[in-house]
Amino acid sequence: MAQKRTLDAFFTAVPKRRKENEPDQDAGHSAHPAYPFPIANLPALMVRDVASLPARPGRRINDQPDLDLLYFEPYIPAYLGKQMFDFLRSELPFYRVEYDIKRGGYQTHIVTPRWTTVFGLDDTSYFDAGGAVTDKLSTMKANDKRYDRYPPRPIPQCLDALRKSTEAATNCKFNFCLVNYYASGADSISFHSDDERFLGAEPAIASFSLGARRDFLMKHKAPRPGESAAATEARGFKLALGSGDMVFMKGATQSNWLHSIPKRTGRNQDDGGRINITFRRAMVKDGTENYYNYNVGRGPVYRWDRTSRQMVLWERG
Repeated sequence: MAQKRTLDAFFTAVPKRRKENEPDQDAGHSAHPAYPFPIANLPALMVRDVASLPARPGRRINDQPDLDLLYFEPYIPAYLGKQMFDFLRSELPFYRVEYDIKRGGYQTHIVTPRWTTVFGLDDTSYFDAGGAVTDKLSTMKANDKRYDRYPPRPIPQCLDALRKSTEAATNCKFNFCLVNYYASGADSISFHSDDERFLGAEPAIASFSLGARRDFLMKHKAPRPGESAAATEARGFKLALGSGDMVFMKGATQSNWLHSIPKRTGRNQDDGGRINITFRRAMVKDGTENYYNYNVGRGPVYRWDRTSRQMVLWERG
């Protein structure tokens, strides 16, 4: 088990960049029955570099009501961020989830304006040595319809290496990894907060950016009746997230603040794409069902095609 590090220990040198022609061996694949295909492991040299992160210490941002952020600028150095962006975009399965919701009494069909994928399992269960979902209390095979609808799948090695580093850096435990791919500036996510009940009180969310720089907007929620007027004193703000940056949101942040990635227009729209990786901890089975429903769904699998440089429909060979 990796030794825990404190925030004070992060004032260290940036990981040394390896030479372009430094050899690396085939690292194999992560496999599981719930994966659509085996997922390539990070090469050993990349794993070594990830283990040495963060590249710089985090900067605390807590100068507004109910706000508690730690901003790493960057967490992953530029050379490694580029490698990880290319690797993950090529090797992960992605989905374009569609679903129906009711708004104002009307049924609305939503097509997620970005590519998504997710891995993990809530705190009530674990994957045994053979990959079977096992109940923590009984140590027997978990039997729940929420797991039957969307079979959970473990975090593959190519993402788990970063999870371990993030846990050491934040002193928090995570059991889910959500990945969003924004193919261009036209892809976005509207204002929201990650404050679902299945995340527990004051959830901690670690959010990484790889690829194109995108604006990360935050604004305070409007005060509810009977609450203090702290929201009226809060000012919305923007972080221009670059490749390798990480925002760690904790404390009262999710309960009181909203965040978004807006669309980009004009000549900035074709930006080469951005990957967002978030680590979080789901406490109960409802979290597992929610994350797979909205990030995998029932639709087809897509995979990055290096020749056409776009996501294409993947078909089992």
